[in-house]
Amino acid sequence: MNSKTRAGKAEMDIKKVRELVKLVEESGIEELEISHQDTTIRIQKSPTGLVSPAAVLSPGMQVPASVAQPIPVDVPMAATSSEPAIDPVRAKYKDVRSPIVGTIYRAASPTSDPFVNVGDHVAVGQTLCIVEAMKVMNEIEAEFSGTIREILVENGKPVEAEAVLFLIDPD
Repeated sequence: MNSKTRAGKAEMDIKKVRELVKLVEESGIEELEISHQDTTIRIQKSPTGLVSPAAVLSPGMQVPASVAQPIPVDVPMAATSSEPAIDPVRAKYKDVRSPIVGTIYRAASPTSDPFVNVGDHVAVGQTLCIVEAMKVMNEIEAEFSGTIREILVENGKPVEAEAVLFLIDPD
C-alpha cells in the first residue's frame, strides 16, 4: 500500500470517527465502542454532556489519561491563536480545519511547490495540505470549491485538532 493510499484511508477513517462522535452527541446513547480487526474506537459521554475523544487502539496499547481530555458537545469552541478575527469581509469565507492533531506540510516534499497558495482556485477533493500524525500522512482535501483567501498556518508547524488552516471564498 503506498503512502497516498494510506493517507486517503486514514482520512476516510477520521471522517468516519467524526460521524460516530456526531452520532453520540445527537443521540441518547452514553457510550459507543466499535472493534474491527486490531482497531477499537470508543466514544463516551460524561455526565456533564462532554464527549471524550475517540481512542484508536492496537492490541496492548493504552491511552494516557492526559490524552483523554473531554471536548464540549454543545458549547462553541473557544477562539485560539489560529482562529481568524471575525470581521465583515471574513464572515463570508468558509474555513478548512485540521481534523487531527499533527504537523502540517503545505507541500508533498521539502523541494515541491505548495499544494495551494493564496489566490488559487480549488475544486472539491483537491489536496490542500498534509497533516502528519503518528507517522501517517493525512491529506486534507477541499470539501467545497472556491478561492484561497488566507493560509493561517506555517509549513512544518504543529496544529491542533479543529485549528483553522485555510479561509476560502466559496463559489
